[in-house]
Amino acid sequence: MQATITILALLFVAFMALGVYATVKAVGAAKRGVDRTITQARRTVEDTTLRAKSFGQTGVAGELAQLRLALRTSMRATQDALHAGVADDSSLAESVGLFRRLSAHGLELDEELKRLEREPDRATVAGLLPQLRERTERITHSADSLRWAARDRARQFADDDLDALNAQIDIEAGALRHWTVEEQRPGQAQGAASQGPGAGATRGRDAGVDWP
Repeated sequence: MQATITILALLFVAFMALGVYATVKAVGAAKRGVDRTITQARRTVEDTTLRAKSFGQTGVAGELAQLRLALRTSMRATQDALHAGVADDSSLAESVGLFRRLSAHGLELDEELKRLEREPDRATVAGLLPQLRERTERITHSADSLRWAARDRARQFADDDLDALNAQIDIEAGALRHWTVEEQRPGQAQGAASQGPGAGATRGRDAGVDWP
């Protein structure tokens, strides 16, 4: 009896531990989802504000907004392209590492541009614009180069795979057309005719993947 009570107690503790673990995991997943939503909302608000400033303001404020918008757009597009590509092509891991180093410079520049937006001394900021513009162009050029190289690589792999597939299909199509009457065994043609056209069609529909 005592052993049974002990086993039940252990099972109860185990179920409680599993319940706590599942709850913690669920709360963590929900928190990560909320964090992603908040980050996305902040990003959208920031980009919308920068677009409004770049089109609605002139002078130093408008140019700072244009630089930040160009920088953020290029870096985010490259980040998305590399993260999507590395899942299928592990050789992009080095490119991802290089982009992380580039991102450190990009984030530093973005913070500097953001601080200068609040700088009241517009004359001093105007004097810094050529240097800021050059830094932005260097960073975005490197980011664009990585992004387009990754896309060209993915497109080349897709083209190579398509070429190989086309060659295989051409071989198969040629083999299907090499029929002769002499190759048919006695009774083969009669058996095929007795089955009717529907039998082969049914097997063809069952095999492979249907096109949606």
